[in-house]
Amino acid sequence: MARKKKTKTKQDQLIDELLAGVDPTELLGPNGLLKQLQKRAVETALEAELSDHLGYEKHDPAGRGSGNSRNGTTPKTVLTDTGALDLDVPRDREGSFEPKLVPKHVRRLPGFDDKVIALYARGLSTRGIREHLEELYEVEVSPTLISRVTDGVLADVHEWQGRPLSPVWPIVYLDALVVRIKEAGTVERKSVYIALGVNMEGKKEVLGLWVAGSEGAKFWMHVLTELKQRGVQDVLIAVCDGLTGFPRAIEAVFPRTTVQTCIVHMVRNSLRFVSWKNRKPVARELRTVYTATSEDQARAALTRFEEGEWGQKYPTIGASWRARWDQVVPFLAFGPDIRRAVYTTNAIESLNRQLRKTLKTRGHFPTDQSAVKLLWLALERASRKWTYPIKEWDMALQQLAIHFPGRLPL
Repeated sequence: MARKKKTKTKQDQLIDELLAGVDPTELLGPNGLLKQLQKRAVETALEAELSDHLGYEKHDPAGRGSGNSRNGTTPKTVLTDTGALDLDVPRDREGSFEPKLVPKHVRRLPGFDDKVIALYARGLSTRGIREHLEELYEVEVSPTLISRVTDGVLADVHEWQGRPLSPVWPIVYLDALVVRIKEAGTVERKSVYIALGVNMEGKKEVLGLWVAGSEGAKFWMHVLTELKQRGVQDVLIAVCDGLTGFPRAIEAVFPRTTVQTCIVHMVRNSLRFVSWKNRKPVARELRTVYTATSEDQARAALTRFEEGEWGQKYPTIGASWRARWDQVVPFLAFGPDIRRAVYTTNAIESLNRQLRKTLKTRGHFPTDQSAVKLLWLALERASRKWTYPIKEWDMALQQLAIHFPGRLPL
């Protein structure tokens, strides 16, 4: 079937007339046609604003004897998302005209700040942003301006960090990553704590981020307490790494929560005791434990591992799994839909990988606040892709409702 030919609008026709015979090389650049059009459009809008303020059009006899009139123009350079724009801003004799499009004392048009923030969110340093803007738009921007623009998001960060949360979360992943921050003249390694939740619709949502000296169960209890103060009443399953004391910290705040230790962390920690050449066969044997179909079969597989060649050679592995057994096996009580979602912290580790890509261009941060600012912007970018729920979430939610009766607001 032939496609219907699109009818050109009046706007299309005007654009065609405007571009007729124009050399494409004349469109772009500091003095190109597009820049001239932008200048003319803004100045025309400013003239219209002044006419509305005075009550009569330019050269209209009605303005004679009105008590106020046009009084030439004032040159002004403003920054736009396409570079610097030199304007002639009209003025009146009384000095009472207050332009709305380009307000007095404003040197940046809408769009420029968004461009700076987008570059910052990608991990560019202040110096990198300056060089990027100068290279693309031939505009020089001071480091102070860049800091002031990016600091503008701090109010959004504060509001986001304190926003009320839903009372029930089926799954919450808890993890931390390390950043380098300058403190009292020296660069220190600090931990950024991140809580990633899965809501009732099966979609991921970052609940908050916090900065502290180092990762520890005590601070995690502070994080969980803050989540409770913001409205979280119940978490069905909390997935975390094997940090000592972590399960007790979770249970102290949410006593009914099932704590699932990340299996990937368990295997990774186990292999720390193993020589490089033996890691593959040891990992293969441990896989029989966490891929078992039930807890009884998993316990039997662990016994076989302990009694076998690798368990005898590395006895600390079996002992570490036994010590954390109650937090290792909860996921085995569920079907494959939930098992895929909770046996590992991959969901939050995937997010952390994206954050580390943003962080790797920065050696260190001058303050905790600057680190939080960048990480929040990076989280905003990452979360735009979270438009779909976890795979087979409807089935998973039914299993959760059966396993945790009366705790889901269905």
